[in-house]
Amino acid sequence: MPYSPKKPCKFPGCPKLTHGTYCEEHKKAEDRRYNRQERDPTSAKRYGSEWRKIRSRYIKANPLCEICLESSRLTSANTVHHIQTLKDGGTHDWYNLQSLCKECHSRLHAQQGERFKRKT
Repeated sequence: MPYSPKKPCKFPGCPKLTHGTYCEEHKKAEDRRYNRQERDPTSAKRYGSEWRKIRSRYIKANPLCEICLESSRLTSANTVHHIQTLKDGGTHDWYNLQSLCKECHSRLHAQQGERFKRKT
C-alpha cells in the first residue's frame, strides 16, 4: 500500500514535512507541553520506571491490538491501555490492561472525551 504524502508540521512556522501531526522535534515539545499543562500532575508518579517495565512485558506477551483481533484484523499494538484508569482506582495488573494500536487507542479516548476535548 503506498504511503500518503507528507504534510507540513502543525507547529507554527515550522517548514518541515511529516507523516504525523508534528515533526520529531516539535512532537517531543508538544508532548512535554501537554504533560506539563494538561495532564494530571500525579500521573508522572503513576507512570514511572515500574510502569515502563510492566508495559514492555505486556506488549511482548500481547503484540497484537486486542480490539482489532475481535474484528479479525491483525494489527500490531504499540500502546498499553488501562481499562479502568489509575485515577479511578485501576491498577497495573494484567487483567486491567489492553494492548491497542494507535488508532483504537485514540478512538477509545475520543469516545471517553479525554485529551481531545478543548479547554474553554
